[in-house]
Amino acid sequence: MTDVQNRHDGRGIKIFRTGVTGVQLPFLISDGDKTQSVVAQIRFTVALADNLRGTHMSRLMEILTDWTQTPLKMSDTEKILLDALKKLSTDFAAINLAFKFFIEKLSPVSQKSSLSAVDCLWSGELERGQHMKFTLGLTVPFTSLCPCSKEISDFGAHNQRSLCKVRLTFADADKLSDASIEKFVRLIEAQGSSEIFPLLKREDEKFVTEAAYQNPKFVEDILRDTVLTLRRVKNLAAFAVECENFESIHAHNAFAAHEEICD
Repeated sequence: MTDVQNRHDGRGIKIFRTGVTGVQLPFLISDGDKTQSVVAQIRFTVALADNLRGTHMSRLMEILTDWTQTPLKMSDTEKILLDALKKLSTDFAAINLAFKFFIEKLSPVSQKSSLSAVDCLWSGELERGQHMKFTLGLTVPFTSLCPCSKEISDFGAHNQRSLCKVRLTFADADKLSDASIEKFVRLIEAQGSSEIFPLLKREDEKFVTEAAYQNPKFVEDILRDTVLTLRRVKNLAAFAVECENFESIHAHNAFAAHEEICD
């Protein structure tokens, strides 16, 4: 059969990224000693030479499908990209996998077990002959309690659910075996006024309410504490942080953001 995609293109434009997006596939995500089944939303692209009319998108789907039955670690992202470089005869490949990862939470007093969903993003880029660039994205929920409200009120203080979004770019992808989704989630959620738990008994609710009251933080406090914490993490090349408090007594949300290149 005629291979139209391999026909010569004379417009002289190299395409930096072309491929498939909107792909949904099941994957087994390996994080430390735990493996979890997820449904990933995927964008998988490669560079296309200026003399070729189109890429072979079916080969990208074949690569992805081959990986659906094998536990996938962050470091394995490079193997997927190497497959793409080889099978599509290209010099650049990139992949994004977005999925929900569930962290086990134990209620602070009753010790009841429940699962908390965290939005995750794995992003890998690989240029032929270079090391992979890998970025981990996380969206972590917690509680924030307003220091100003606590200070000026005779009793009580307004508090709300907050989200911290981080993007962590690693300096050495060969050391990704030391990275863990769960460890980063627990590191980040500790920067709020209190953790959030899917399951709380009365004694747990009392505990987290009082814990938040004793640890009031503005959105700027949360951001700065997160930045200081990430500065101590080894093997980071750069990071970006966004914190948002979904205010309970205002018609607006409170927001703060920061980006940094690590030494």
